[in-house]
Amino acid sequence: MSSLPLGKSTLSLPATQRRRWKPARLQPGLIIAWLVIATVILWAVAPGWFTGYSGTEGIAGAQRLAPQAGHWLGTDQLGRDVYARIVYGASHSLSGALVAVALGLVFGTALGLAAGASGGIVDAIVMRINDVLLSIPGLLLSLSVIILLGFGTVHAAIAVGVTSVANFARLARAEVVLVRHSDYVEAAYGSGGTFFSILWRHILPNSLTSVIAFSALQFGSAILAISTLSFLGYGTPPPTPEWGLLIAEGRNYISTAWWLTTFPGIVVVLVVLSANRISQSFRRRTR
Repeated sequence: MSSLPLGKSTLSLPATQRRRWKPARLQPGLIIAWLVIATVILWAVAPGWFTGYSGTEGIAGAQRLAPQAGHWLGTDQLGRDVYARIVYGASHSLSGALVAVALGLVFGTALGLAAGASGGIVDAIVMRINDVLLSIPGLLLSLSVIILLGFGTVHAAIAVGVTSVANFARLARAEVVLVRHSDYVEAAYGSGGTFFSILWRHILPNSLTSVIAFSALQFGSAILAISTLSFLGYGTPPPTPEWGLLIAEGRNYISTAWWLTTFPGIVVVLVVLSANRISQSFRRRTR
């Protein structure tokens, strides 16, 4: 019966035995998803490259123009170019989503890591608190947080991030429990590794694959949630061109100026679907 070798070679195992990273095949849907995300990121970083109009200032005599050559997606009730407002709104929507995902990822992973690695009473307490958070509807919890903090993009992002902490914690805890009982982790303990060194070098890195894939999925959900809060009037105040606010401002003109809500809504749907598609590709490659 062969024994598992101990020592430096065991401690430096690069990956878990239960997962292997599979090379990706070119898929049209995945390529389109990456193109959508890349385009939106470029909008947020350099909006001036894509439009010569302002995102907040209107043009006299150009109120509610239908899509045409000079204004590809039309203009709103104040003569502002809809395409320009969508482009400039990318920075607000994406930054809010990044803050929300980062908040959920950091605090949720920390809680899940503490619960899964410690076990016992710590695991029980953390997961019971997690169950309470999961029992509260996400929108209700977001509204409660944003009412306490106040309105604005950052506060809306924090509110959405708080609602995602429980989901990250549950996933991270499940991954940590699986990795903790792997053969190479047991071998690391047997070779004299300390709890914190093994936690940092083996358990945490090999538990993050599914968590990072979930972050891509949560990114799309965060954009949708922040847009929902802005649509309800709890997010970015006018005249900031945030995507949810654009939809809210155009809903009163849906019968006469359909483009005011249609095009911002299409952009939100495309970004969310693209983020979900990328997340699915990450999960499939780790199976």
